[in-house]
Amino acid sequence: MLNFQFFMPTRLIFGPGSLAQLGDTAHLPKGEKAMIFIGASGAMVQNGYLARVQGLLAEQGVRSVVYDKVRPNPESAQVEEAAQTCRELGVDFLVGLGGGSTIDTAKAVALLATNPGSYWDYMQGGSGGKMETEHPGLPLVAIPTTAGTGTEADPWTVITKTGSQEKIGFGTDQTFPALSIVDPELMVSLSPRQTAYTGMDAFFHAVESYLNTRRSPMNDMLAMEAVNLIGLYLPDAVADGANMEARTALAWASTAAGICETIGGCISHHSLEHALSGFNPDLPHGAGLVLLAPHYFKRLGEMAPQRFSDLALALGDEEAQQRPEADGPALFLAQLVELIQSVGLADEKLTDYGFSEDQADALAQNAFENMGKLFPVTPAKMSHDDVAGIFRAAINA
Repeated sequence: MLNFQFFMPTRLIFGPGSLAQLGDTAHLPKGEKAMIFIGASGAMVQNGYLARVQGLLAEQGVRSVVYDKVRPNPESAQVEEAAQTCRELGVDFLVGLGGGSTIDTAKAVALLATNPGSYWDYMQGGSGGKMETEHPGLPLVAIPTTAGTGTEADPWTVITKTGSQEKIGFGTDQTFPALSIVDPELMVSLSPRQTAYTGMDAFFHAVESYLNTRRSPMNDMLAMEAVNLIGLYLPDAVADGANMEARTALAWASTAAGICETIGGCISHHSLEHALSGFNPDLPHGAGLVLLAPHYFKRLGEMAPQRFSDLALALGDEEAQQRPEADGPALFLAQLVELIQSVGLADEKLTDYGFSEDQADALAQNAFENMGKLFPVTPAKMSHDDVAGIFRAAINA
């Protein structure tokens, strides 16, 4: 029996060249001063994206200040520093320009800039204070330059508590972007490795939402399309970053998978990865997901094989629906391994990031304590021993 809700207040402007609409859209949040968030790497400056955004905002009479300290796995101390600056400068709205970490940071700052206390006071998991926000957050414009997180189309922000190994996803109705501009032309500057990492992140958003027990018909439709598009076009974009057909297909797949995160959501595969990158912030999120995936989905498929045949079909196995349901996980895993190889990530190892088998139990405990809410929506009940076993297998691979 179907039973679901759908709420997504974000206005989406999509397509090659669509960034230009920032200069004249009537849907820009009201105000005269914006804070633009970019990554600490300087890529937004080097590629000229920051200057373009500042110029387009100026055409609308908006002055801008820049927060340029965002790291790949952003921390709560950055959120609190930027929120204080927003208050001091009287910022009217925020712009997240870059990858998921940058936009996620802007979302978190938007919430904290208008509410008292520390960011972790509002966190609902781990050591969070589980407080409710008192005031609406600042409006946010999301401008992604990667096709990965889908954060332009969902309310979620992932932040690590400074000085700890707690990396937790959080979001409310207030953390949806007011406006998202998805321009595939901004994604051609990604390296092949970054293209692969971010594309696989979007892929697993779609896969996990299709398996999530809270799924809905709209979720299923978008998830299957995203899986199919990423399987078809991610190898092409890795091989030729200027391939605009591939970049556009992947940009839409990422956004579609982001909508799936809004109406369906991830399962405990993401809980396990957050534990990994909580232990080592230098581990790219997409890499962590890839390294866990064969072992996680093998165990999940043994426990709950339903719907894996559909995913194998979306990846191109035309015989998947004629095979017994019990064969679905193996068919999907074969397609998954082939995709990982085709985008150049088969050489990754968790030991290269400093992980060892003796950490498996601590990683499993972290996954349950900090992202435990994703386990109940996983289609099989996983125990601590199941999760620790997945970590051991992935580390020893």
